[in-house]
Amino acid sequence: MIDQSTIAAISTAPGRAALAVVRLSGPEAHLIASRLHLPDADPRVSRHATLRHPKTREAVDDVVAVRFAGPASYTGEDMLEVSCHGGALAPQLVLEAACAAGARVANPGEFTRRAFLNGKLDLMQAEAVLDLIEARSPAMHTAALFQLDRGLSLRIEELREELLGLQGLLAYDIDFPDEDEGPVPAARIEEAAAGLVHRLSRMLDLAPEGELLRDGALTVIAGRPNAGKSSIFNALLGIERAIVTEEPGTTRDAIEALVSLGGYPFRFVDTAGLRENAGRIEELGIEMARGYAQRADLVLLCVEADRMPGPDEDNFLRELTAAGVSRVVVLRTKSDERRGRPAGSVTDSAPEVPVSAVTGQGLPELRTVLLELVYSGIRGKQETPLVTRARHIDCLERARADVTAFQEARTGGLPAEIAGTHIQDATHVLEDLLGVVTSEDVLDRVFGSFCVGK
Repeated sequence: MIDQSTIAAISTAPGRAALAVVRLSGPEAHLIASRLHLPDADPRVSRHATLRHPKTREAVDDVVAVRFAGPASYTGEDMLEVSCHGGALAPQLVLEAACAAGARVANPGEFTRRAFLNGKLDLMQAEAVLDLIEARSPAMHTAALFQLDRGLSLRIEELREELLGLQGLLAYDIDFPDEDEGPVPAARIEEAAAGLVHRLSRMLDLAPEGELLRDGALTVIAGRPNAGKSSIFNALLGIERAIVTEEPGTTRDAIEALVSLGGYPFRFVDTAGLRENAGRIEELGIEMARGYAQRADLVLLCVEADRMPGPDEDNFLRELTAAGVSRVVVLRTKSDERRGRPAGSVTDSAPEVPVSAVTGQGLPELRTVLLELVYSGIRGKQETPLVTRARHIDCLERARADVTAFQEARTGGLPAEIAGTHIQDATHVLEDLLGVVTSEDVLDRVFGSFCVGK
């Protein structure tokens, strides 16, 4: 049920700025505009005015106000957007005046929640609004726009329609049990189920890369002390974030930074050098480095170009294998200084890239290798429906499990009435994903992560 109160919030980020926006939505939005002494205007027409407090009539700010008439608005309700001066005080005074005129302060995500409840957005589009706000790379921005434009929703709706079609085929088998093999050939039902599993699996196959778009691929730079880790870290960032000296063990704490390579996000982490017999403080840094590496999406192991790895690095590679870290790149660092490279490779299971932070040698090749290792499945595929949220993955996995259970029930000879319940369950799961039928708890989780003004 939609709350009939009129809500208000500051929609722009706090801090010093030329402008801020205060928005209102609800049945009394336009009445409140009048109480704030804002002039009448046609919808979507900007009007300059002095906003006044409804009780004292004192001037609050010089503003530009725009009214929107529901349902032709973001929320589907009557709305008012007030552009006032920015900063800490002016927007707050405008908000307080709006509340004195009859509005209440909105809850986090309440504007978008009302848009969803009024049918302006489906639930996946609503989530895309937050993804667009939080996007930290061009690739995530593109994926969020595609989802906001219903690109992903349309794919899910197509799957839902296929499930409903399969339910219709099963209904014939139930309604006409005495027909020879039923009016629908068994092969047709099996083919439809197999097609659904295949399409669901294809979407899930790209889910790990889609999830990485949100926060960036955790890429840990590891190696012995003075192996050039911090220099490579700074070179990839393009700025001096980590201290670089000739003294081993300079880096004792992990330093993290988000970098966009080719439009795709990577979270690079510079870590303490790996060695035995370190001091207590340095040992804590080494333990932290191992912890980062064991949960990394990708590890860059730095080994100087003029030597082969020692026991510390060999043990580290074994630890990565045991932890299930499959993406490892060996960087043969300081390649501009080498005086003859040792024969053989560090490991047969990882690509090697000779690099120099001083000359920039190998850095373009390294960026290409990183993109290929992490984002090869989605690079350049602008119209690919990407699954970027844990809720989406959970729903798709449950739907696939339900269709698979249906196939197994058919193979086991169970009656169509019983086997068909799995298809009904899969349909309900996709409806949950779209928000066709959704509990208040799910809505609270989705919209609770929004900012107040959205």
